Amino acid sequence: MSSREVLGQAARLASSGLLTQVLFRLITFVLNAFILRFLSKEIVGIVNVRLTLLYSTTIFLAREAFRKACLSGGAQRDWSQTSNLLWLTVPLGVFWSLFLGWVWLQLLEVPDPNVVPHYGTGVVLFGLSAVVELLGEPFWVLAQAHMFVKLKVIAESLSVILKSVLTACLVLCLPHWGLYIFSLAQLFYTTVLVLCYVIYFMKLLGSSESTKQQTLPISRMTDLLPSITGSGAFVNWKEARLTWSFFKQSFLKQILTEGERYVMTFLNVLNFGDQGVYDIVNNLGSLVARLIFQPIEESFYVFFAKVLEREKGAALQKQEDLAVAAIVLESLLKLALLAGLTITVFGFAYSQLALDIYGGAMLSSGSGPVLLRSYCLYVLLLAINGVTECFTFAAMSKKEVDRYNFTMLALSSSFLVFSYLLTCWCGSVGFILANCLNMGIRITKSLCFIHRYYRDSPYRPLAGLYLSPVLLGAFALSGGITGVSEVFLCCEQGWPARLAHIAVGAFCLGVTLGMAFFTETKLIHFLRTQLGVPRPTDKTM
Repeated sequence: MSSREVLGQAARLASSGLLTQVLFRLITFVLNAFILRFLSKEIVGIVNVRLTLLYSTTIFLAREAFRKACLSGGAQRDWSQTSNLLWLTVPLGVFWSLFLGWVWLQLLEVPDPNVVPHYGTGVVLFGLSAVVELLGEPFWVLAQAHMFVKLKVIAESLSVILKSVLTACLVLCLPHWGLYIFSLAQLFYTTVLVLCYVIYFMKLLGSSESTKQQTLPISRMTDLLPSITGSGAFVNWKEARLTWSFFKQSFLKQILTEGERYVMTFLNVLNFGDQGVYDIVNNLGSLVARLIFQPIEESFYVFFAKVLEREKGAALQKQEDLAVAAIVLESLLKLALLAGLTITVFGFAYSQLALDIYGGAMLSSGSGPVLLRSYCLYVLLLAINGVTECFTFAAMSKKEVDRYNFTMLALSSSFLVFSYLLTCWCGSVGFILANCLNMGIRITKSLCFIHRYYRDSPYRPLAGLYLSPVLLGAFALSGGITGVSEVFLCCEQGWPARLAHIAVGAFCLGVTLGMAFFTETKLIHFLRTQLGVPRPTDKTM
């Protein structure tokens, strides 16, 4: 398959994922806003910080390295060995679930059972849900490697929305259940997610006439079960060694990703109520990042990993592949920069209004608006970092990945220190400031790698980080106008003034996007070209 065909599939994987996820996330957003009005801040803090941290840590440590290693390289591999390697995530997940569950129950502060009942059961069920999700890992990697566009999006979106519906029903009907509600909903979510993949592949492999079935490296479901291959090796040792390199890196990356939750959980710098408010604002602020940037990062990591050979420098790559990768990277950087700047500029003036609509006075008063405004700046850095790291991790050699681990170790240590110090100094905003600082360092590290990678080639993908002065002026003017509008129209003047404030923002946004359309013609051409690529007949899902 040529690099341009891989690019077309990656673009469809990202674009179709965006549309479906936006729809499902909007429904989930409304349901969560409804649920929020029936919960205390303490319950939110325990579920969204303490228990979710247990689940995400178990999942991340058990599978992240396996995913990156097994998605690297081309299709010419022994998929039985790859599947065997992926099944190792299950016993690894059991180990982390048991160990972390013991820590959560024995070493951390236990909440007051009168305020947050059934904490112990919540720890057990959240750990169990992580193990259940790992059972679907071979199916997930097979789907991603063959770019089945709709499967991942539909499975995850359906699971999330059904989880939200179940939570809302239980909150209304059985509010005294406390953490039982969220624990059962989490277990239900992971079960539905795994079943979506299993049922899909059962139907696909059972249809001999399917063109997609004929392109798969397996012919029946039992091929995905652990087995000894014809070569006698249980796993591909090259993938296994790469997995170990990514595992060391993933441990450090997890600290960076969830660092504020670790500080809150282990150092008790905020009470459970303040943790709840912070996490709600954090989730609201990261909504766009999850909807837009994460699908793009995941899809184009697969693209770069397939197009570029990991152990070769730019001079040894196929020149057509190198050129396509440079064009894609430049366009993605430009897109990430524009999206991030839009969120940052307009988010400052509309943070308080968004929080008031979403959660009422509990969020719009106090530190909530300041938190969300700070997070808007962090989203800009998240957007750029997602693109730069998806290329960097796909193009690095194994030795470079190992060297990068030392950088991640320093970042992890500094992040924890800065999080604690800044939080003691300026409250929960300190977490976001520490995240911004570390994200800036990670971006700098990735930009240096990209610059060195393309230094001896005629391509300059980092040009995607430059915007025209006219467009920058439009962003600055829009920020000033919406800032003045917030002072006079939001948010104590009633709904007519709020609607006027929204209208001002819509007008400024339209003008800014129009300016981007006329000044960033290269990006517009790239988007039109890739989103208009005809679908191939073999792999559309």
